[in-house]
Amino acid sequence: MIRPLLFLLSSALLAAQPPVRIAIAGLVHGHVDGFLRAAKNHPEIQIVGMFDPDLALHRKYARSDTAFFTDLATMLDSVKPEAVASFTNTYDHPAVVAACAARHIHVMMEKPLAVSMEHARAIERAAVAGNIHVIVNYETTWYRSHGAMRELIKEQHAAGDIRKMVAMDGHQGPKEIGVGLEFLGWLTDPVKNGSGALFDFGCYGANLMTWMMDNQRPLSVTARTLRVKPQIYARVDDEATVVVDYPKAQGIIQASWNWPFSRKDFEVYGERGYAIATGGNNLRVRLPGGQEESRTPAALPPEDQDSISFLTAVVRGKRKPTGLSSLENNMIVTEILEAARESARTGQTIKFH
Repeated sequence: MIRPLLFLLSSALLAAQPPVRIAIAGLVHGHVDGFLRAAKNHPEIQIVGMFDPDLALHRKYARSDTAFFTDLATMLDSVKPEAVASFTNTYDHPAVVAACAARHIHVMMEKPLAVSMEHARAIERAAVAGNIHVIVNYETTWYRSHGAMRELIKEQHAAGDIRKMVAMDGHQGPKEIGVGLEFLGWLTDPVKNGSGALFDFGCYGANLMTWMMDNQRPLSVTARTLRVKPQIYARVDDEATVVVDYPKAQGIIQASWNWPFSRKDFEVYGERGYAIATGGNNLRVRLPGGQEESRTPAALPPEDQDSISFLTAVVRGKRKPTGLSSLENNMIVTEILEAARESARTGQTIKFH
């Protein structure tokens, strides 16, 4: 009877844990709406404060149980969160991390990590100095299809070594799908976003490819961008194709604000087979000696099923950010995106050293 008793005591202690105190930094990233709605179904977290200098956004996201602030430092010192979920523009990520690191507060930010390697290195330095975790949140991290693909390709090695990867991400365009004006304003700003579709959706493919290649830096990056709709997107690209070369594999990233429908698809081809993930729950596989078949991916572990569950596990010391969410992966993602931007600007292949 000892083991069942210990289990019950352990479960009771876990249930008795107070919710993790989360503060929101920035309200200009449209994904904040989904995060706040999801938070209502996660009793293990509590939103204790929100910061944004725009009072109109305070009114938009008003919550009777949450204090609002127009100064980030004041919020952090007043509500003393255990972690911050950042929904600023990408350019402001280093400032958020610096403020949190000075107070030893973990940070989860929406993808991508940074607009440049200069910003990425500043984030890395602050995280190390403050001994905090920095988590980069991608919707695709929580896809069951990607977990099953990783198991098949990397753990089971069922298709042999990877030879080609193709990532297709994007939608009809941020204006076309009706994002908020505060979101559209910085997505179409080359300084605050880093680029246009290239950074907005190219980061997904770079993130997944870096993960599948075990954080190997590529040999080179070649990119081409277009402005298919300059009347809408006058300052940034809305179409991007990036070729990422590795010693024995190649990745092709197709990031677009011109797809006829929203898509987040990822294809991996090995020496002897392939796996194609279309969306979160769909996986098609062909292996030696067989025909293509559809598989139903198994559920991910509870702590890997969504960003809030993962963030909670990290804050409570049950997990460390690894793989797709990790700073190590996303430093390489930023390097790929910066090289792609430079390649598109110059028309040259950017070689890595």
